[in-house]
Amino acid sequence: MPFIGAHLSISGGLEQAVLAAAEIGFDCVQLFSKNSNQWKAKPIAPSEAELFRTTLREKRISHPLIHDSYLINLGSAKSDLYEKSLAAFTEELRRAELLGVPNVVMHPGTPTGDTTDDQTESGLRRIASAIDQSLESVANVSVLLETTAGQGANLGWKFEHLARIIELSKFPDRLGVCIDTCHIHAAGYNITDQKSYENTFAEFDRIVGLERIQAFHLNDSVKGLGSRVDRHAHLGHGTLGLEPFRLLVNDTRFQEIPMYLETPKGTTEIKGETIDWDFVNLQILRKLV
Repeated sequence: MPFIGAHLSISGGLEQAVLAAAEIGFDCVQLFSKNSNQWKAKPIAPSEAELFRTTLREKRISHPLIHDSYLINLGSAKSDLYEKSLAAFTEELRRAELLGVPNVVMHPGTPTGDTTDDQTESGLRRIASAIDQSLESVANVSVLLETTAGQGANLGWKFEHLARIIELSKFPDRLGVCIDTCHIHAAGYNITDQKSYENTFAEFDRIVGLERIQAFHLNDSVKGLGSRVDRHAHLGHGTLGLEPFRLLVNDTRFQEIPMYLETPKGTTEIKGETIDWDFVNLQILRKLV
């Protein structure tokens, strides 16, 4: 079975996400390195970084993954937003390096304010340039481009977008991909049955390369195939159903790739007992193996 984790809260300290992962029974963890809705963050003290790394070792939680702030938009043509995003993304990579986290996952961006004839191409060029500038500031961190749902003008919903960013980058060996099941479904890539699943990953392999996949986000989708709407649902409670997740956790090509739940937080009642939804979704995945 692949490594299974979830995106967990850092409230009370970065190590709290690791402790929560261990308590629920996960193998790995995804977290923000700071408040995701704020541009600024206080520096990580060396003692905080050491506590985080020590907690990972003691709790045997592997494959820590940092998700960058939702405010960052490296595709913007608005110079103030672009420069602010570039500085923030660079800081995300530096914080990851300090924490010993090898990968930062990011949404490529949106070409806001772009008035060129080909906003997609110019947006992808800005994204690749910003990633390159940020990577120059760190030695031991790589970037994972996340597939997006294509909501609004967001880039990254076509496999070709990801391939183009990698092609444009000076550091292609430091770029990977994070496949989000909800996002690719909303973007129009079908994985709801065996044949469609195989066809979609064959297409990804042809355009980007399966070796680029370094992580998965496991989410069902509230909206349907090709809806271009990004709304996550609990596994089996959306339009994807359970079959794509059964196929993924049993796919021998992905047994060493960490998979992180980003399903809605909260609890549910099962036989009179209050159960955390992350635990419920984890048990669903284990039963699908």
